Amino acid sequence: MDLVVRTEHGAVRGVADGELSVFKGIPYAAPLDGPRRFQAPQPPEPWDGVRDASGFSAAVPQPVLLPGIPAAWKPGDGTDSLTLNVWTPDRGGGLPVLVWIHGGAYLGGTSGEYDPTRLAQAGVVVVTVNYRVGYEGFGRVQDAPANRGILDQLAALRWVQNNIAAFGGDSGNVTIFGESAGATSVVTLAAGSAGRGLFRRGIAQSVGALFCDEDEFGKVSDLVVGRLGIPATAEALAEVPPEAIHTAQAAAMAEMNENRAAWTNSTAYAVVFDGEVLDDLPWVMLRGGSGAGVDLICGYNTDEATMFTADLPAAAKDPALLARGLRLDPSAVDQYRAGYPGAGDAELYTLMLSDKLFRMPALWCAEAHAQAGGRSYLYEFAWRTPLNGGAFGACHGLDLPFTFGVAEDALRQMFGEEMPADFEVLSAELRESWISFATTGDPGWPTYSDADRRARIWNVPSSVVDDPIKVSREIWQHRFSG
Repeated sequence: MDLVVRTEHGAVRGVADGELSVFKGIPYAAPLDGPRRFQAPQPPEPWDGVRDASGFSAAVPQPVLLPGIPAAWKPGDGTDSLTLNVWTPDRGGGLPVLVWIHGGAYLGGTSGEYDPTRLAQAGVVVVTVNYRVGYEGFGRVQDAPANRGILDQLAALRWVQNNIAAFGGDSGNVTIFGESAGATSVVTLAAGSAGRGLFRRGIAQSVGALFCDEDEFGKVSDLVVGRLGIPATAEALAEVPPEAIHTAQAAAMAEMNENRAAWTNSTAYAVVFDGEVLDDLPWVMLRGGSGAGVDLICGYNTDEATMFTADLPAAAKDPALLARGLRLDPSAVDQYRAGYPGAGDAELYTLMLSDKLFRMPALWCAEAHAQAGGRSYLYEFAWRTPLNGGAFGACHGLDLPFTFGVAEDALRQMFGEEMPADFEVLSAELRESWISFATTGDPGWPTYSDADRRARIWNVPSSVVDDPIKVSREIWQHRFSG
């Protein structure tokens, strides 16, 4: 079989994987050489002949995020890393398209970590995308636009519009989906004006509270660049090796953690309100009608923050102290105690943090989109991992292996030694729902509205309930716009 496809910049040769054709490492933007590391993405140079598309490109520069997890990037890796990958079951045309935007707190991540084979086998074209993270993608550069990582995503979506038909996809039926920072990107693209016309639907799995104004954007960036002793220009930063920036970045984050109450976000980087990519918080924009033409699924995991709090000593899990850090009224702790009777301090601490970081942003986006007349859906992923005696519950990221139906790679670590017997049942149900939504706009449960606040609860068995986190919603509703 001849697996050569011609794109607008040149021909690529993929590989056969069963009934799928797979193309990896296709550039959608120019290499990140010199000052281009810190500038808006530029189109790739056209090439002659046929480019090999059998393997992933290098990842974008990034530090090691978690101990024990292999580094996605290392010094000396190639700079042609603004690439995407395509899995297609039929190059004949007309298939729905799913574009995956990975997470990683805008600090790390790469498209090569995810295997969408099982999604594509069900009859959709799947695209996974690299984009810049860290200072290259989200730090302040005086002579370059902000939110360069989001600009990369927009460049990739324009590539999809111009090229996906050659791979069997329907450019008029594109769904973007992502988890954590990827979900944050999905709602950013849905709420902002820059993405209009580039996709029809969005799935946001664990929307993160990763947004900031220009003031905090500048202060956080100064913490990093101040340690480098250079001006924050593309030329000056280009002379600094990525690993030196990573060292300064780690020191800046340590300083932020020492004075957590002074900062909006828990990491160094976030989407900034730049007036180009995004004007305001996505749920504020969505409530105003921005993105009303996009169908949107938003969701969260029941126990999002257990992944971050499990190793904290019990004495550190003080709900009152956390409430001050989250800028909640002191009475909020009493409301939590009354609304979640029987929960101890450690459980309340984790619940409050889960609400702040993910559960409320996801709920607010679904709510705001529905209020503006958009087709909006809400879900809660409630299946609990048996890992560590069940201590992690339905933690952050647990939905990922279910989304891709992957049980044998790095995502597998969510389950411990043995694969749970009900993995395939829930994974098949979730994947079928996402594919149905990408195809028709209907994921298989009712839309969200203020009248009943209906949501899908993903579990074995799954169900549909009204207002699943009513207590938390009412505690936080006064924070809707900030």
